[in-house]
Amino acid sequence: MEVVMHFFTSDTHFNHKNICRGVSSWTDKTGTRDFLNLDIMNKTMIDNINAVVQAGDVLYHLGDFAFGDRNLIPEFRAAINCRRIILIRGNHDEHIFSFRNCFEKIVDYEEVVINRKQLNLFHYPIASWNNIRRGSIHLFGHEHGHWTNPSPGSMDVGMDTNEFKPYSLDEVIT
Repeated sequence: MEVVMHFFTSDTHFNHKNICRGVSSWTDKTGTRDFLNLDIMNKTMIDNINAVVQAGDVLYHLGDFAFGDRNLIPEFRAAINCRRIILIRGNHDEHIFSFRNCFEKIVDYEEVVINRKQLNLFHYPIASWNNIRRGSIHLFGHEHGHWTNPSPGSMDVGMDTNEFKPYSLDEVIT
């Protein structure tokens, strides 16, 4: 019997030129990723996802999948071995419904219970969520590790917060 694992990430921003330090045109590069070029950045994230998320696992992506040439979305998606990606839309995913066949589901907000643990998934950090006083967890992205006042029980699962790797359910609960 295959064991299905659950993983969480956000803000891959595949092909986002300005977030990649080596090719960014931003004057202030303090918020950029330390990669020489887009190919290295994209490949690093795909390799890191594929190193931990197996084909039968579930990857919850909490928004901002790609930025730049949207026609590359199917290529980036195909490079990820995981068959089941559930996308929670982010502020840079306004065009993502054109590529709905790349994802198992595309939603704005999702509540899931995995191993009796409720998770509230949203691209943005919020101050309160369903069952907050009963131990549910709020996972978010958007902030790229810069959110200075997260609510207890919430976590930024963005790529920039975990060496460009997704978090496992065990890491989230811990």
